[in-house]
Amino acid sequence: MRLDRNAIDKSIPIPLYYQLKQHLRDYIDTCRVGDPIPTENELCTRFEISRPTVRQAITELVTEGYLVRSKGKGTFVTRPKVQRDFRLALSSFNREMRDKGVSPSTRVLDLYQTKADTAVAEKLGLQSGDTVFFLRRLRSADRQPLMIVNTFLPAGLVPGFDSHDFSQVALHTLLSETYAFELALMRRSIEAIAAPKEEATLLEIKPGSPVQYTETIVYTDQDIPIEFSLGWYRGDHSRFTLEVRA
Repeated sequence: MRLDRNAIDKSIPIPLYYQLKQHLRDYIDTCRVGDPIPTENELCTRFEISRPTVRQAITELVTEGYLVRSKGKGTFVTRPKVQRDFRLALSSFNREMRDKGVSPSTRVLDLYQTKADTAVAEKLGLQSGDTVFFLRRLRSADRQPLMIVNTFLPAGLVPGFDSHDFSQVALHTLLSETYAFELALMRRSIEAIAAPKEEATLLEIKPGSPVQYTETIVYTDQDIPIEFSLGWYRGDHSRFTLEVRA
């Protein structure tokens, strides 16, 4: 697809930057990851619009994860961010990704029994030193590393937990169908941090790159904390939405 200068209609009330943004979105769909787009000056000349108008359109596409800027080199097509919806947090990661047209995969990095330290014990309503299962997973979308999740569960509530293959089995499905827990509530905090070295290596980003760090506790319908998880999400490939109703 070529960038058609007639795609911008100055006679209609739709903002010029928005018209350009939509046209660039169509153009990006025909490109490969890593392809450059025309420079701001070239776009200004082609569409006879101002540089601030062009810059606003490109900035929004960068923010939405369709483009990435490289200082001194230009602007390039990248993978769009994977949208994570807090309202779907208790659903299967695999199901959520497939619903979005993305191919999911999970790699189990660790799975073993250990003793809960003070922080983990507090989150799970246990005593320090109580036995918990520890599960560490690397989750990917379209073969691109997306997030690392460290999960702790009270060992006494999930006997035989370490016998399951979590590269194939969904954690929440297992808790509901095999262990008969009704998952009723999730509490999650999220903050932006610099990626630690080990997590950065697994996520294939530079140490110190921005990641979204989450802490999550999942409760049963009996208000029992059944899961405590720590997550590191690639900031350049994921975004969260939160819907609040009055």
